[in-house]
Amino acid sequence: MKTIHKFRLEAGKEPTTLLLREGFRVVRCEYLVPDKSVYLWVEQPLSVGARTLERQFRVAYSGEPVPDNYEYLGTALDPFGPEAYHVFALPTAERELGMSGAGVISGSDWRQTALS
Repeated sequence: MKTIHKFRLEAGKEPTTLLLREGFRVVRCEYLVPDKSVYLWVEQPLSVGARTLERQFRVAYSGEPVPDNYEYLGTALDPFGPEAYHVFALPTAERELGMSGAGVISGSDWRQTALS
């Protein structure tokens, strides 16, 4: 079984960190006028055995530069204002450091610890 959850993303330079279940999939992003905020809808498995992953997302304004390795997910428009908000997924630590191969912990195997 699976479900879809809604998460509020903060606009600005700092990313929003979400704890998501392994196998998640972003299905929608939208600007909600009553809250004046960007939201992300994420499909997640309901499996008890699914690991929890920490992932980061960033909302950027039109014309604002973001690093090449950020993955574009979608755009949320304010229907009553001039702003467009672009949602990006930050790379996992493995992709960010450009590492791969044996001996490297993949992003899906990463777990948050007291030191991270």
